[in-house]
Amino acid sequence: MNNKRRSFIKSSAAAGAFGVAVSAGLITPRAVLAAWPKAAFEATDVNSAVQGALGSSAMTESSDITLKAPEIAENGAVVPITVTSKIPNTESISLLIPKNPTPLTATFKLGSNAEGFVSTRVKMSKTSDVIAVVKSGGKLYSTKLTVKVTIGGCGG
Repeated sequence: MNNKRRSFIKSSAAAGAFGVAVSAGLITPRAVLAAWPKAAFEATDVNSAVQGALGSSAMTESSDITLKAPEIAENGAVVPITVTSKIPNTESISLLIPKNPTPLTATFKLGSNAEGFVSTRVKMSKTSDVIAVVKSGGKLYSTKLTVKVTIGGCGG
């Protein structure tokens, strides 16, 4: 019984010391502080967002990218989007919505053996194009689709 009490007190003291060290900034979580393209997510236009996230804004339209989204989204808070890339060696897939306050919605970096497929839900503030940008071999390819966002599902 006494050993359990001592173990509990030692563990509590260690957890308390760790908490104080984190609060004081002596220990910082490196994964949280990883580099991220701040300029890309703060950009207010598509070209600046693509430039900040992918290093270039020169995109070529491609029929090898399939973008699936509803024609009419009754709830702009949860719009399902699926992107499939048939482009070999797809490195990343980015989603942009030009009429959102910040167009860059997401960037997915894919491993070398990963399929070029992403499925997610995005938030849309109003009717807009959805642009999928695929990076492969240092080049950017894109496709777009218009999604109409209605208010309350009334078709407006």
